Amino acid sequence: MKTTACTFPTEAHRQDAVLMAFPHEETDWRANLRAALTPFVRIASSIAWNEPLLLLCRDPEKVKSHFCDIRNITFLEIPFDDTWTRDYGPITVYEGGKRKFLDFTFNGWGGKFESAKDNAVTEKLVKAGYLYGAYEKVDFVLEGGSVETDGEGTLLTTSRCLLNPNRNPGWSKARIEALLMEKLCVSRILWLDHGELMGDDTDAHIDTLARFVDARTIAHVACDDPEDPHYEELAKMKAQLESFRTPEGEPYRLVPLPLPSPKHDDEGNRLPATYANYLVTNHAVLLPTYDDPRDKEMTELFKTLFPGREIIPIGCLPLIEQGGSLHCSTMQIPSYYQEMS
Repeated sequence: MKTTACTFPTEAHRQDAVLMAFPHEETDWRANLRAALTPFVRIASSIAWNEPLLLLCRDPEKVKSHFCDIRNITFLEIPFDDTWTRDYGPITVYEGGKRKFLDFTFNGWGGKFESAKDNAVTEKLVKAGYLYGAYEKVDFVLEGGSVETDGEGTLLTTSRCLLNPNRNPGWSKARIEALLMEKLCVSRILWLDHGELMGDDTDAHIDTLARFVDARTIAHVACDDPEDPHYEELAKMKAQLESFRTPEGEPYRLVPLPLPSPKHDDEGNRLPATYANYLVTNHAVLLPTYDDPRDKEMTELFKTLFPGREIIPIGCLPLIEQGGSLHCSTMQIPSYYQEMS
């Protein structure tokens, strides 16, 4: 990656750390806390195997007891409302070759959930010195899971989320585009107008639907069952993705990620299981799985998509019971210097 005046790096850019928050009795996980701990420990341990992990927790000593090896984990006693750091953690850009943390407003996905503690996390991390770099507080509601970059000036997002009046009421699409281009250092925005998963509280975050594998390849959720309620909407999403063009005017290479078989909670509600909610780390890709026949197929596919990284499947059924999955529970902290890629 070349150093430019301002860039928004991809997740695959060299990382200094990943930020997570460990569930406890006063989060929404309390009713199913024991089951939730397994995927959180597995995700955290898989990250800490090859890079530092910043782990928010209520009781550091208690949380340490869940890990066999804590040498790469920093346990931070900082209050938070929920565990989805993807959406309230810092969004990082590079200015003049050095990282800058953007602290957008987090309002609990449009006021659906309590968010005051979550919204304060990034500033606390910066002031305490756990995040080192330039810092800017941005008076605009934006979650990290709602934006996806190719690292070369293109932003992929969804109109259903960013244009939702529960985020920034009164803002026009043009005004939102202007702010995103300025703050996120992008030159164009691709808006997906279709696609949403049942059970998703985020109003169609892009990281549940479509991801840049590289600047010319987009992996996207797909449904091959005409009887599935997602079928028509995801078909429209695919058609729109097919209409998108790279800056050079070429169509993107599209890689379908079939939905797993329907997953439901104890009350019969459909849960938002998606293979698009993966995390890229320095040496691996952490892939959410759902105790589904397609898990193995997706593991093999991801080996071809990310040939230089180990693919680590992690069972995430307990996570989707709270509306998120693997990527939602993490936020990468890119390296301090842009040229370290």
